[in-house]
Amino acid sequence: MAYGPRRIVCLTEEPTETLYLLGEQARIVGISGFTVRPPEARRDKPKVSAFVSAKIDKILALRPDFAVGFSDIQADIAAELIRAGVEVWVANHRSVDGILDYIRRLAALVGAGERGVALADRLRRRLDALAAQSLGQPRPRVYFEEWDEPLISGIQWVAELVRIAGGNDIFPELAAEPLAKQRILADGARVIERSPDIVIGSWCGKKFRPEHVAARPGWAAVPAVRDGALHEVKSPLILQPGPAALTDGVDRLREIIAAWQQRRA
Repeated sequence: MAYGPRRIVCLTEEPTETLYLLGEQARIVGISGFTVRPPEARRDKPKVSAFVSAKIDKILALRPDFAVGFSDIQADIAAELIRAGVEVWVANHRSVDGILDYIRRLAALVGAGERGVALADRLRRRLDALAAQSLGQPRPRVYFEEWDEPLISGIQWVAELVRIAGGNDIFPELAAEPLAKQRILADGARVIERSPDIVIGSWCGKKFRPEHVAARPGWAAVPAVRDGALHEVKSPLILQPGPAALTDGVDRLREIIAAWQQRRA
Protein backbone atom coordinates (compact mmCIF):
# COMPACT_ATOMS: atom_id res chain seq x y z
CA MET A 1 0.00 0.00 0.00
CA ALA A 2 1.38 3.43 -0.98
CA TYR A 3 2.30 5.64 1.96
CA GLY A 4 1.67 9.38 2.04
CA PRO A 5 -0.23 11.64 -0.36
CA ARG A 6 -1.40 9.87 -3.50
CA ARG A 7 -2.38 12.87 -5.66
CA ILE A 8 0.20 15.65 -5.57
CA VAL A 9 0.21 19.00 -7.36
CA CYS A 10 3.71 20.46 -7.79
CA LEU A 11 3.54 24.25 -7.97
CA THR A 12 7.20 24.58 -8.95
CA GLU A 13 9.68 22.43 -10.83
CA GLU A 14 11.88 21.14 -8.01
CA PRO A 15 9.31 18.82 -6.36
CA THR A 16 8.43 17.41 -9.79
CA GLU A 17 12.06 16.62 -10.62
CA THR A 18 12.68 15.23 -7.14
CA LEU A 19 9.66 12.91 -7.24
CA TYR A 20 10.71 11.61 -10.66
CA LEU A 21 14.22 10.92 -9.38
CA LEU A 22 12.69 9.03 -6.46
CA GLY A 23 10.49 6.97 -8.80
CA GLU A 24 7.34 8.49 -7.29
CA GLN A 25 6.09 10.36 -10.39
CA ALA A 26 2.80 8.40 -10.48
CA ARG A 27 1.66 10.53 -7.52
CA ILE A 28 1.92 13.77 -9.53
CA VAL A 29 -1.39 14.96 -11.01
CA GLY A 30 -0.41 18.54 -11.92
CA ILE A 31 2.73 20.62 -12.45
CA SER A 32 3.96 24.16 -12.95
CA GLY A 33 3.86 25.51 -16.49
CA PHE A 34 7.51 26.47 -16.04
CA THR A 35 8.57 22.85 -15.55
CA VAL A 36 11.16 21.66 -18.06
CA ARG A 37 12.77 18.85 -16.06
CA PRO A 38 12.29 16.05 -16.65
CA PRO A 39 10.91 16.52 -20.21
CA GLU A 40 8.45 13.66 -19.79
CA ALA A 41 6.75 15.56 -16.96
CA ARG A 42 6.02 18.46 -19.28
CA ARG A 43 4.71 16.01 -21.84
CA ASP A 44 2.60 13.86 -19.53
CA LYS A 45 1.33 16.02 -16.67
CA PRO A 46 -1.31 18.79 -16.71
CA LYS A 47 0.09 22.30 -16.26
CA VAL A 48 -1.88 24.11 -13.59
CA SER A 49 0.24 26.96 -12.23
CA ALA A 50 2.77 29.66 -12.90
CA PHE A 51 5.04 30.89 -10.13
CA VAL A 52 2.88 33.64 -8.62
CA SER A 53 -0.49 32.47 -9.92
CA ALA A 54 -2.37 29.22 -10.36
CA LYS A 55 -5.53 27.86 -11.94
CA ILE A 56 -7.19 26.97 -8.66
CA ASP A 57 -10.32 25.50 -10.24
CA LYS A 58 -8.20 23.32 -12.52
CA ILE A 59 -6.11 22.17 -9.55
CA LEU A 60 -9.18 21.28 -7.50
CA ALA A 61 -10.64 19.36 -10.45
CA LEU A 62 -7.61 17.05 -10.20
CA ARG A 63 -8.66 16.15 -6.63
CA PRO A 64 -5.19 16.56 -5.06
CA ASP A 65 -4.62 15.57 -1.48
CA PHE A 66 -1.34 17.49 -1.31
CA ALA A 67 0.30 20.50 -2.97
CA VAL A 68 3.99 21.39 -2.86
CA GLY A 69 5.26 24.91 -3.51
CA PHE A 70 8.26 27.11 -2.86
CA SER A 71 8.78 30.44 -1.10
CA ASP A 72 6.65 33.20 0.34
CA ILE A 73 5.88 34.34 -3.20
CA GLN A 74 3.42 31.44 -3.43
CA ALA A 75 1.68 32.30 -0.16
CA ASP A 76 -1.53 33.47 -1.87
CA ILE A 77 -1.76 30.25 -3.93
CA ALA A 78 -1.16 28.21 -0.79
CA ALA A 79 -3.85 30.11 1.12
CA GLU A 80 -6.47 29.51 -1.59
CA LEU A 81 -5.71 25.81 -1.69
CA ILE A 82 -5.75 25.50 2.10
CA ARG A 83 -9.16 27.23 2.23
CA ALA A 84 -10.35 24.71 -0.37
CA GLY A 85 -9.27 21.85 1.90
CA VAL A 86 -5.98 20.87 0.25
CA GLU A 87 -2.99 20.12 2.45
CA VAL A 88 -0.08 22.34 1.38
CA TRP A 89 3.65 22.29 2.03
CA VAL A 90 5.59 25.38 0.98
CA ALA A 91 9.33 25.03 1.48
CA ASN A 92 11.48 28.12 1.83
CA HIS A 93 15.04 26.82 1.62
CA ARG A 94 17.80 29.10 0.37
CA SER A 95 21.05 27.12 0.63
CA VAL A 96 22.72 24.00 -0.77
CA ASP A 97 22.22 22.24 2.56
CA GLY A 98 18.60 23.39 2.46
CA ILE A 99 18.12 21.82 -0.98
CA LEU A 100 19.55 18.53 0.24
CA ASP A 101 17.33 18.59 3.33
CA TYR A 102 14.33 19.43 1.12
CA ILE A 103 14.98 16.29 -0.92
CA ARG A 104 15.11 14.18 2.25
CA ARG A 105 11.92 15.68 3.67
CA LEU A 106 9.90 15.39 0.46
CA ALA A 107 11.01 11.79 0.12
CA ALA A 108 9.94 11.05 3.68
CA LEU A 109 6.51 12.55 3.03
CA VAL A 110 5.87 10.04 0.24
CA GLY A 111 7.28 7.03 2.07
CA ALA A 112 10.58 7.04 0.20
CA GLY A 113 12.77 8.22 3.07
CA GLU A 114 15.65 5.84 2.44
CA ARG A 115 15.74 6.67 -1.24
CA GLY A 116 15.67 10.36 -0.40
CA VAL A 117 18.62 10.03 1.97
CA ALA A 118 20.53 8.06 -0.66
CA LEU A 119 19.79 10.66 -3.35
CA ALA A 120 20.83 13.56 -1.11
CA ASP A 121 24.01 11.76 -0.06
CA ARG A 122 24.86 11.02 -3.69
CA LEU A 123 24.41 14.68 -4.63
CA ARG A 124 26.53 15.78 -1.65
CA ARG A 125 29.38 13.48 -2.69
CA ARG A 126 29.12 14.82 -6.22
CA LEU A 127 29.44 18.41 -5.00
CA ASP A 128 32.41 17.52 -2.80
CA ALA A 129 34.17 15.89 -5.76
CA LEU A 130 33.49 18.95 -7.91
CA ALA A 131 34.87 21.29 -5.25
CA ALA A 132 38.07 19.20 -5.09
CA GLN A 133 38.77 19.91 -8.75
CA SER A 134 39.62 23.55 -7.98
CA LEU A 135 41.89 23.02 -5.00
CA GLY A 136 45.07 25.01 -5.45
CA GLN A 137 43.78 26.86 -8.52
CA PRO A 138 43.18 30.61 -8.82
CA ARG A 139 39.64 31.60 -7.88
CA PRO A 140 37.94 34.15 -10.13
CA ARG A 141 35.70 36.87 -8.78
CA VAL A 142 32.22 36.09 -10.09
CA TYR A 143 29.23 38.39 -10.47
CA PHE A 144 26.04 36.37 -10.87
CA GLU A 145 23.06 38.39 -12.10
CA GLU A 146 19.51 37.09 -11.68
CA TRP A 147 17.88 40.05 -13.40
CA ASP A 148 18.98 43.11 -15.33
CA GLU A 149 16.21 45.69 -14.76
CA PRO A 150 16.94 46.35 -11.92
CA LEU A 151 20.22 44.55 -11.34
CA ILE A 152 19.69 41.68 -8.89
CA SER A 153 22.61 39.60 -7.63
CA GLY A 154 22.56 35.86 -6.93
CA ILE A 155 20.75 34.10 -4.10
CA GLN A 156 22.55 32.04 -1.42
CA TRP A 157 22.52 28.62 -3.06
CA VAL A 158 23.89 30.16 -6.26
CA ALA A 159 26.73 31.87 -4.38
CA GLU A 160 27.52 28.57 -2.66
CA LEU A 161 27.53 26.70 -5.97
CA VAL A 162 29.84 29.33 -7.47
CA ARG A 163 32.27 28.61 -4.65
CA ILE A 164 31.94 24.84 -5.10
CA ALA A 165 32.65 25.35 -8.81
CA GLY A 166 35.88 27.20 -8.02
CA GLY A 167 34.95 30.88 -7.88
CA ASN A 168 34.09 33.54 -5.33
CA ASP A 169 30.79 35.42 -5.49
CA ILE A 170 31.48 39.15 -5.29
CA PHE A 171 28.38 39.92 -3.21
CA PRO A 172 28.38 37.35 -0.38
CA GLU A 173 26.64 39.80 1.94
CA LEU A 174 23.75 40.13 -0.51
CA ALA A 175 23.58 36.40 -1.21
CA ALA A 176 22.61 35.92 2.44
CA GLU A 177 19.45 37.99 1.87
CA PRO A 178 16.47 35.71 1.16
CA LEU A 179 14.36 38.12 -0.89
CA ALA A 180 15.17 39.38 -4.38
CA LYS A 181 14.26 42.95 -3.41
CA GLN A 182 17.02 42.82 -0.79
CA ARG A 183 19.58 41.92 -3.47
CA ILE A 184 18.83 44.81 -5.81
CA LEU A 185 21.83 46.93 -6.79
CA ALA A 186 20.98 50.61 -7.11
CA ASP A 187 23.29 50.87 -10.11
CA GLY A 188 26.24 49.13 -11.72
CA ALA A 189 28.85 51.09 -9.77
CA ARG A 190 29.08 48.43 -7.05
CA VAL A 191 29.83 45.77 -9.64
CA ILE A 192 32.51 47.95 -11.21
CA GLU A 193 34.08 48.50 -7.78
CA ARG A 194 34.32 44.76 -7.11
CA SER A 195 35.91 44.12 -10.51
CA PRO A 196 34.54 40.67 -11.40
CA ASP A 197 36.62 38.37 -13.60
CA ILE A 198 33.47 36.59 -14.78
CA VAL A 199 29.89 37.78 -15.21
CA ILE A 200 27.19 35.12 -15.32
CA GLY A 201 23.65 36.03 -16.27
CA SER A 202 20.53 33.99 -15.56
CA TRP A 203 17.66 36.34 -16.23
CA CYS A 204 14.72 34.28 -14.95
CA GLY A 205 13.71 32.92 -18.33
CA LYS A 206 14.69 35.97 -20.40
CA LYS A 207 17.59 35.55 -22.83
CA PHE A 208 20.89 36.85 -21.47
CA ARG A 209 22.35 39.58 -23.67
CA PRO A 210 26.12 39.91 -23.09
CA GLU A 211 26.34 42.82 -25.51
CA HIS A 212 23.93 44.78 -23.32
CA VAL A 213 26.05 44.05 -20.26
CA ALA A 214 29.23 45.14 -22.05
CA ALA A 215 27.56 48.42 -23.09
CA ARG A 216 26.66 49.50 -19.56
CA PRO A 217 28.27 52.83 -18.60
CA GLY A 218 31.70 52.32 -17.04
CA TRP A 219 31.72 48.56 -17.49
CA ALA A 220 34.33 48.53 -20.27
CA ALA A 221 37.06 48.47 -17.61
CA VAL A 222 35.56 45.48 -15.78
CA PRO A 223 37.89 42.48 -16.31
CA ALA A 224 35.00 40.21 -17.31
CA VAL A 225 33.91 42.67 -20.01
CA ARG A 226 37.45 43.40 -21.14
CA ASP A 227 38.20 39.69 -21.51
CA GLY A 228 34.84 38.66 -22.93
CA ALA A 229 34.00 36.49 -19.92
CA LEU A 230 30.25 37.09 -20.07
CA HIS A 231 28.28 33.86 -19.84
CA GLU A 232 24.77 32.54 -19.40
CA VAL A 233 23.44 29.74 -17.24
CA LYS A 234 19.83 28.99 -18.14
CA SER A 235 17.55 29.79 -15.23
CA PRO A 236 15.88 26.33 -15.04
CA LEU A 237 19.34 24.88 -14.36
CA ILE A 238 20.35 27.17 -11.53
CA LEU A 239 17.46 29.21 -10.13
CA GLN A 240 15.27 26.25 -9.16
CA PRO A 241 16.38 25.13 -5.67
CA GLY A 242 16.28 21.43 -6.43
CA PRO A 243 18.35 18.67 -8.03
CA ALA A 244 18.93 20.58 -11.30
CA ALA A 245 21.00 23.24 -9.54
CA LEU A 246 23.15 20.60 -7.86
CA THR A 247 23.83 18.75 -11.14
CA ASP A 248 23.58 20.49 -14.50
CA GLY A 249 23.57 23.97 -12.93
CA VAL A 250 26.79 23.60 -10.97
CA ASP A 251 28.35 21.67 -13.89
CA ARG A 252 27.77 24.70 -16.13
CA LEU A 253 29.31 26.98 -13.50
CA ARG A 254 32.30 24.66 -13.28
CA GLU A 255 32.69 24.67 -17.07
CA ILE A 256 32.77 28.47 -17.14
CA ILE A 257 35.18 28.79 -14.21
CA ALA A 258 37.46 25.98 -15.41
CA ALA A 259 37.85 27.73 -18.77
CA TRP A 260 38.93 30.92 -16.96
CA GLN A 261 41.36 28.93 -14.78
CA GLN A 262 42.90 27.26 -17.84
CA ARG A 263 43.54 30.66 -19.43
CA ARG A 264 45.31 31.73 -16.25
CA ALA A 265 47.46 28.59 -16.03
